[in-house]
Amino acid sequence: MQQPPTRTPSTAHGLRRRTVARLLATVPLALGLPKTGATPAAKPILIQFSHVVAPETAKGRAALRFKELAESRTGGKVRVEVYPNSTLYKDGEEVEALRLGSVQMLATSLSKLAKWGGGDFELFDLPFLFKDQAAFHAAVDGPAGAALLRQLEPKGIQGLAYWDNGFKVFTANRPLQTVGDFKGLKFRVQASRVLVEQMQVLGAQTSVSPLINVRGALQEGRLDGQENTPSNIHTQGLHEVQTHLTVSNHGYLAYAVLVNKSFWARLPSAIRTTLEAAMRDATTYANSIAEAENTRALERIRAAGRLTVHTPGPQELASWRAALQPVYQASSRWIRPEALAAIRTAMGKPP
Repeated sequence: MQQPPTRTPSTAHGLRRRTVARLLATVPLALGLPKTGATPAAKPILIQFSHVVAPETAKGRAALRFKELAESRTGGKVRVEVYPNSTLYKDGEEVEALRLGSVQMLATSLSKLAKWGGGDFELFDLPFLFKDQAAFHAAVDGPAGAALLRQLEPKGIQGLAYWDNGFKVFTANRPLQTVGDFKGLKFRVQASRVLVEQMQVLGAQTSVSPLINVRGALQEGRLDGQENTPSNIHTQGLHEVQTHLTVSNHGYLAYAVLVNKSFWARLPSAIRTTLEAAMRDATTYANSIAEAENTRALERIRAAGRLTVHTPGPQELASWRAALQPVYQASSRWIRPEALAAIRTAMGKPP
């Protein structure tokens, strides 16, 4: 894997300055145009694909599958460079970098898209909204999911696919068996008003921070707990710096695969059609392995013996569901009722 460029400070100004330099270097490659004296055929189209999780996760493996398919099916006319584990951009930087053209492709969590596509994207963070993987796909694989992705286009972002990760669990430095166990703890969450509201309802404080920084913050005691999928917890080593894990399955973590809209539109139509087919196949692959990856990761976490794993019973979960209902009312201030109703209807639930 090619080494990533040196990171610069994560400010909008820094990103823009960096973008100018990167575009001068990469636009000829990205569009297949020759530099002075070069032969067009010798310059493949370059797609830099950035994400923030480990290569061995479902998302990491799917990104590499897309790279493989894109390069082989275009006969080398496209080159895909995959940058995992925040080696190119952190959580808070990557979408702006995509908009500016510093990278061409991302697979980013849906929570991060509210800033660019509106508060409707935070509906995916609502607690206990999805009962299983099939329910999530019933919601996003039709008109409702496509309509959400279209909300990104005025910002120069085009959505290509939804990729699964799976259900989130809680970890902390003390047992989390009742709603009251969260009180006074400080939890890392993604940049989502729904997730902040969720933890406040549970009596916890919140810290919004990049995934790559979470392990150190837990280890140093600046955080008491966090929520994520078993796959991300295991590959980031978070189970090594926590004492308890609760298999709450309280929220669903998924990603949108995004491209810079103008870059995508400028591609030769035959290349774009080939890449779209490669993305469909990579998506099928991603969504076929995500659930198994989380099951395997939870087994590895148990086997490591570094923390105690608790699985709530039906009564515990019912109390959590009841306690978290106020999150739905609070989030109605920024999630449009019709957007949530469309998702519920797609799942076969009453709106």
